[in-house]
Amino acid sequence: MAYTDDAVLAKLSALNESHDSIATAAQWIMFHRRHADRTVQLWLGRLKESPSSKRLNLVYLANEVTQQSKARHRDDFVNAFSPIIAEAAAVAYKGASSDVQNKLRRVIDVWKDRNIFEPAIQAAIEARLEDLDKAKGIPKSSSFGASGLSGSGGSVPSELSALVAPQQNVSKQQLPMKSAISAANQDYERLTNPANPVPTAPVYAARLNGLLKTLATAEGAVAECVKARKELIGALEKMLDSNREALRADEAQLVELSSRRQAIDAKKSDVEMAIMSGLSMQDNSVPLGGAPDGPPAPDPAQPQVEALTPPSAGADGDMYDNSDSFAPPPPEPVPATEQPTGAQPMASGIEMLSNIASQYHSVPTNGNTNKRRRVESGEEFPDLGKDDGIDPDVKEMLSNDIKTEAA
Repeated sequence: MAYTDDAVLAKLSALNESHDSIATAAQWIMFHRRHADRTVQLWLGRLKESPSSKRLNLVYLANEVTQQSKARHRDDFVNAFSPIIAEAAAVAYKGASSDVQNKLRRVIDVWKDRNIFEPAIQAAIEARLEDLDKAKGIPKSSSFGASGLSGSGGSVPSELSALVAPQQNVSKQQLPMKSAISAANQDYERLTNPANPVPTAPVYAARLNGLLKTLATAEGAVAECVKARKELIGALEKMLDSNREALRADEAQLVELSSRRQAIDAKKSDVEMAIMSGLSMQDNSVPLGGAPDGPPAPDPAQPQVEALTPPSAGADGDMYDNSDSFAPPPPEPVPATEQPTGAQPMASGIEMLSNIASQYHSVPTNGNTNKRRRVESGEEFPDLGKDDGIDPDVKEMLSNDIKTEAA
């Protein structure tokens, strides 16, 4: 069957709820994809003229055609349906029963899940249905609650809320504009094509009059779309200006914070260097042993050593009297000599040697020291007490020596 407007309308009129009927019509329409724009215009006209029960079938047909085209990577019908699909969905949804409305919503959800249309077109469809629900007092459906441009969705930032209405208005104006442009282009091509035969003057005048109306309609639709786009651009420029002002403030704040950070970083480095310098000075003043800085501690006092003093006279007598097994020989007379002046330093040296020897547990030298001290005392002979045990001849000789020295 050749493609004509009557053939398209016949296919649309014969459509029923069965899947075979919808698939057959979709295949024929897709075969003539070169006439996608005209087919969509005829589809929209039949949708507006059909009762509510027939409108759902036409939406099913559009769903089949767009999904098949998307699967085959042919966007002819997707692009043709995009300008008018929001209005078509609103026409099919308005006045329909709850069951039909739910079915329409399921179809629209499928379009959203499979990304059949662009996000802006999808948002425009959902917005039109939400407007109809609000007019009827029905709360917003949860299925459309997350729409990015629905205007009342929780996911839309408050800063972008001013852009929702202008964008929806642009999407709404695109539908009649593209339809009017398509019709005007076709009528203009048909009347101005030299290959077409020129009709009679009255018919030609009537067709020209109709073309003027079509061109005026298309011109008005384009003017409305231009107005809507200017409003959107104005909102965008307003948002852009506010963001530029915020950007300048943020940049100034960034410079201030950066300078503060650098100043604090330099101050921190100075403090760390001061700390390290103090530690270095302290390390240089502390010896390896870890002693604190200051005058060296005094050496520990030497242990107190008992001085080697001569025993008393009684002790000397005991020393001689207590030796039962050993009797010392009688001492020879020792001439009295004066102690030299350097005796005291010698005694100090002996005492020092005695102290050193006592530290090494040396044998005491009390006997020799006692003998030396008896000689220094000025007595020529020790007191032996009553001259017991002295030979008479020795005694007489000693007496004579004493007398001679006295004389």
